Amino acid sequence: MDKTINQKAWFLVLPVFLVVAFSAVLPLMTVVNYSMQDTFGNNQFFWNGVGWFKELLDPSTDLGGRFLASLGRNLFFSAVILAIEVPLGIIVALSMPREGWSVAACLVILALPLLIPWNVVGTIWQIFGRPDIGLLGYVLNHLGFNYNYVSNEVDAWVTVIVMDVWHWTSLVALLCYAGLKSIPDAYYQAAQIDGASRWAVFKAIQLPKMNRVLLIAVLLRFMDSFMIYTEPFVVTGGGPGNSTTFVSIELVKIALGQFDLGKAAALSLVYNLIILIVCWVFYTVMTNAGSERPVKEGAA
Repeated sequence: MDKTINQKAWFLVLPVFLVVAFSAVLPLMTVVNYSMQDTFGNNQFFWNGVGWFKELLDPSTDLGGRFLASLGRNLFFSAVILAIEVPLGIIVALSMPREGWSVAACLVILALPLLIPWNVVGTIWQIFGRPDIGLLGYVLNHLGFNYNYVSNEVDAWVTVIVMDVWHWTSLVALLCYAGLKSIPDAYYQAAQIDGASRWAVFKAIQLPKMNRVLLIAVLLRFMDSFMIYTEPFVVTGGGPGNSTTFVSIELVKIALGQFDLGKAAALSLVYNLIILIVCWVFYTVMTNAGSERPVKEGAA
């Protein structure tokens, strides 16, 4: 008996396609259009082709130098954030209780930083780190560290990194905890019978079972850290100098400060492309590593 195919069901998802086209595709096409034109005001645009992209990728130009410098800061910041938050999130998840009333208390405490808006987080740390009225700045200066994130580049970087770690490590911890909770008790019972150490349990049972959630955590944290804007802008404004000026802050300066729509559009497209490529690399490497692990264990 032949199966009847009813194509009318496509009309049910048509509103979704229209919403996506209106909210994503059309703005993207507008940005692509702006990236190939130049304007001198009065809503008059002139064709520039790929000129902005050439200038953006040329380190000898002012635009290219600013972009590559801010891109280097972004990559360094994301690398440091991942190197700190992923291991720290795993440690926190492993230290959390597995049952009882303390589980709910720990989950609530971990979720609190995630509920605070980004601009509020920036304001909190801006005041918290001030050397005159902030508790952190006051204590560090009285301990002899001469801390001032407004004038010292290292202090500014440390403040932004610690602020992000405080804000987002909870996300990694909660994802890892969800992965740990999905492990059946039979695995731990078998490891206990075999006399496996805690490190052996983590390496052979817990870490492989957390592969998927770690992939999600790394992708989310990379995208968030690479696109960070609000917190460092509120705390340091991109300073001192340009030491904490990331690509997102540079983009806003060009688009709104200088009103160079063509340059800003080209920068935003390249910025988005870099994020997509790096996320694809992360996904490919981590999924291949997870799929090869059982084969190697079986061969051993």
